[in-house]
Amino acid sequence: MAKETVICTYRVRVDAENQFRELLAEHWSTLRELGFVTEERSVVLRDVDETTYVEIFTWVDGGFTRAHEHPDVLTLWERMDPLLEERDGRPKWEFPHYLPQDLSA
Repeated sequence: MAKETVICTYRVRVDAENQFRELLAEHWSTLRELGFVTEERSVVLRDVDETTYVEIFTWVDGGFTRAHEHPDVLTLWERMDPLLEERDGRPKWEFPHYLPQDLSA
């Protein structure tokens, strides 16, 4: 089974950016310590005009399902949730998953 890469989008409340950044700094390392993501460190980006963050990382096989059942991960996500807001008709956060594609052929 191919490993899925997730592109997480977080719409952070302006007044909560510093607190969110602290939690986001824990996110990938928690997932990694628990064995849910690959060793390749997450990529974190911030929108230049507003407090929207993107985090990109790859789950190990089965990591997505196990993360959604682990109390340490669930607690971290629960702490993140109130720091986010719906914006421009978009949800607080989004987590689309992608599969790698070989276009060399």
